[in-house]
Amino acid sequence: MKRKLRLNLMTALCLGVGLSGCALTRPPAQVEAPVPAQWHAPLPHGGSLASLANWWSQLDDPLLVELIAAAEAASPNVASAAARVAEARFTRVQTGAALLPSLDGTASASRGTSGFSSGSSSSSSLSASTPITTLQAGLQSKWEIDLFGRLRADRDAAEAKQSSANAKWHDARVAVAAETANAYFAERACQQQLRVSESDARSRSETARLTDLSAKAGFTAPADAALARASASDASGRLTQQRAQCAVQRKALVALSGVDETTLEGKLAAAPAQRALPAVGSIASVPAEAISQRPDVYAAELGVASASADVGSAEAERYPKLTLSGSIGRTQYRVDGVRQSLETWTVGPLSLTVPLLDGGSRKANTEAAKARYAEAVSLYRSNVRQAVREVEEALVNLDATNARTADADAAVKNYQASFDATQARYSGGLASLFELEDSRRTLFSAQTARVTLQRERTEAWVALYRSMGGGWNRQSAPAPSSFESSSMTTTPATKVATSP
Repeated sequence: MKRKLRLNLMTALCLGVGLSGCALTRPPAQVEAPVPAQWHAPLPHGGSLASLANWWSQLDDPLLVELIAAAEAASPNVASAAARVAEARFTRVQTGAALLPSLDGTASASRGTSGFSSGSSSSSSLSASTPITTLQAGLQSKWEIDLFGRLRADRDAAEAKQSSANAKWHDARVAVAAETANAYFAERACQQQLRVSESDARSRSETARLTDLSAKAGFTAPADAALARASASDASGRLTQQRAQCAVQRKALVALSGVDETTLEGKLAAAPAQRALPAVGSIASVPAEAISQRPDVYAAELGVASASADVGSAEAERYPKLTLSGSIGRTQYRVDGVRQSLETWTVGPLSLTVPLLDGGSRKANTEAAKARYAEAVSLYRSNVRQAVREVEEALVNLDATNARTADADAAVKNYQASFDATQARYSGGLASLFELEDSRRTLFSAQTARVTLQRERTEAWVALYRSMGGGWNRQSAPAPSSFESSSMTTTPATKVATSP
């Protein structure tokens, strides 16, 4: 009888293990997303594929690299993303452990008495009791056999979420680098515009002084002197406004980097005022290759895989669960100095839980998981379209600003020559103050336009870096725990064959 029971138990166990391969069908973990066959915007390098590695170091500006590293260390977004990576990692360990048997140790000790009593006709009784000490220790195991793939689906979802969290951490770092670079370039542009405003204010102030002297001598009309003073006051007001803008811009850079303002001012003063942007040679000619370098797109792609696994898990919840338990233990009794030990072990019960009536709760959970899957697919495809748009816009803006640079330089050069000639004619009495002021105003506008253009070009340059994922790639991206945060550009970008 015992042998027959044992054979039935082993048969049920083998059947359960065999059924564990019967996972339910999930929605596709990978879906297609519309990607154009080629870029419509002009590539700045003719379509060659290079690397985004050392992006910032191409500027030969150590201060920018230092500020990006400081901003990354101080960023709450990067810290939050790293915390989410750690949380996802522990969740993956938890879901993976659910596939394995659990083992718990138990121990207990108790002391009591065991006695007897005897009665007599005289209603008197005699009793005796013996103290007994009981010691127990053992191991208990429990294993849910994954009949329909629920536990495996949970594990797959956790793995996808961990990889997605890691990609989002890289995306947060790229975003911080781009934001810091934009703030740094804005600070440089503001200082350049401040020098233009200072030069303009000095020129107008000197014209006002000479015009006042000429008016006092009777050679210039009082109206011209008033016009010169008004022009000087106008320039002084613009200079004050520009200084305030630069002060505000610097405080923004302080807040981003976490560097003390006094220290930052010293570093900015010691650094060269302006550096030429290097040529861009890092955009894949095939959009699918370029888009695959973006960590946010990869995170959205993994969101689809995670949602697919969640659907499989929710669907498997509607089917029976098979659980196998077992234990092994040792019990010792101590009575009046006598010790007696007893060893026990059990395999089972092998229990099957079949859901019968839940008011539609499990089905509703499945439908909700399918809705989340549809949302993940839509978000992924939208993310791909947005990524293509951002790269295209960055390429167009960079190409346009490059084309306008020569014209802006030529305009400033020629307006400067015109102003110098007009000022010489005004000093010789051959040009009116109105002509001088008009020439000065035109020169100032051209100089301001050139500073603005340079700022637009740096923004387009940084936007291209941002839209291309900042040198990240899915094959060799390190995790936060092993990543050296000294620079945003230590990970080179390689050609990824996987299409979104």
